[in-house]
Amino acid sequence: MAIATFAPSFCCTRTEPTQLPRFRLTHSHKLQSQTRRLSVSCRLNSSNSLSPADNNNNNRYKLHDGASSQGRRNGSPVFVKLPEDSTMIGGKVKRRKAMAQSFKALAAAGVEGVVVEVWWGVVERDRPGVYDWRGYFDLIVLASNCGLKVRALLAFHQCGSGPGDPKWVPLPQWVLEEIDKDPDLAYSDRFGRRNMEYISLGCDILPVLRGRSPIQAYTDFMRNFRDTFRPLLGAIITGVQVGMGPAGELRYPSLPSQKLMWSWRSRELGEFQCYDKYMLASLNACAREIGMREWGDGGPIGASNLMQDPEHTEFFRTDNGLWNTAYGNFFLEWYSGMLLLHGERICREAETIFRGTRVNTSAKVGGIHWHYGTPSHPSELTAGYYNTSTRDGFLPIARIFGRYGFTLCCSCFEMRDVDEKQMNPFSSPEGFLRQLLLAARICEIPLEGENSATSLDDAAFQQVIKMSKFYSEGLEKPSFSFNFLRMDKNMFEYHNWVRFTRFVRQLSGSSIFRAKLDFRGDIRPSSASDFAKVGLAFAYC
Repeated sequence: MAIATFAPSFCCTRTEPTQLPRFRLTHSHKLQSQTRRLSVSCRLNSSNSLSPADNNNNNRYKLHDGASSQGRRNGSPVFVKLPEDSTMIGGKVKRRKAMAQSFKALAAAGVEGVVVEVWWGVVERDRPGVYDWRGYFDLIVLASNCGLKVRALLAFHQCGSGPGDPKWVPLPQWVLEEIDKDPDLAYSDRFGRRNMEYISLGCDILPVLRGRSPIQAYTDFMRNFRDTFRPLLGAIITGVQVGMGPAGELRYPSLPSQKLMWSWRSRELGEFQCYDKYMLASLNACAREIGMREWGDGGPIGASNLMQDPEHTEFFRTDNGLWNTAYGNFFLEWYSGMLLLHGERICREAETIFRGTRVNTSAKVGGIHWHYGTPSHPSELTAGYYNTSTRDGFLPIARIFGRYGFTLCCSCFEMRDVDEKQMNPFSSPEGFLRQLLLAARICEIPLEGENSATSLDDAAFQQVIKMSKFYSEGLEKPSFSFNFLRMDKNMFEYHNWVRFTRFVRQLSGSSIFRAKLDFRGDIRPSSASDFAKVGLAFAYC
């Protein structure tokens, strides 16, 4: 089988959107399998061409459309999130053979599809308006050939902790150059510490990126993605999750994302991210508007301490805490309101761009739960969620998502209070999640669940099923799916694989493995354990 390589013309500029090379869409049917397929002929340069001058070599890809839904009608589809570094700068899929084998294993296990993070810092890396989608196109075709659907996560944030991190993906180079010129494009806390994970929403609509605003840059990226992958939208690419902040979540970077992963154990309060000049200008204007100029000079004083104990802070403490005063209400309304406005701006643009493409659009809310048991919920407040014991901070987000037809994505599905409270008595991932799920039910919006950490034990999987039922039970037409984080070599270890495949069958309602995969031969395992016993030749490594 020829291995496709892409011509430089697959890169594109903002003024002329990328077109997939000479698509021809046809539908064919096999009577034996009753599987509908979408055939896509792509005119690519093949490494096995007879002559370097031969530009007429067509590589034919069979892109499966609907194959993965066989045997699953009553349950909830399961997707698997790929490693962050699945593609490399330059348009290549990492560990391509291992990736293909892993895809076949997932498809045979009944997994619906994969979640692919599409990095802004990879696609539009060097110059504004110049996009290189090559690696992602190859990855999507590879997944489809194995019978998997694709959800694309448009990631406008930084990945990893720094250049030494093997998963490091910074913001585009030209964006970093603009931040060097104007450091206030990055968020800042009261100590002047800059967070480079995501551009400050304070400059959302200002032309700070070489004549474009950040919202315009995100919009151009989404539009070019749509135009480039249009023939695959709705058939192969069934979902687009739009990043709205650090880690792709609609929130402020109150803590660095790498630290946030374990912050519930240290009970981090987080820091308000409102000290860049753009955020301060907005705060000052709002304070002047209500005649309280002194409220517009910065964030709350006394909102943190070295012990990370909210009861020892002036702002978050239960008795006479400033969060529960007129000043606290003003600041938190402004701070959370700016985040809501940011989310609505992106939702509005995305809804317009993807209207009529038959893809589901979604956005993610951060799983901030380690002070859920306190009256002030400090770590939620610093993240931008005005959620306290007396106020619902997630319902406004759900309403915005519902207004623009967005699915709500949230994590913590595998976490149990009984486990977390042993380390932090104030933590309540189940309480947080139930509140979010109720908001989704009230606003009648679909839900995507995720796990916070890669847990492959039965207790975690059963907790996911329990929380999915909490959302779905009683709804006439529940719409729930689950994104498992994430594919790695441990997932394919024998005992882990057996547990994972059992979970997929339980959640999806699939009683048997899909037996036939039309990709370089057939695979016909009879059960999850049989598939594991073959030695997992498909192990991702």
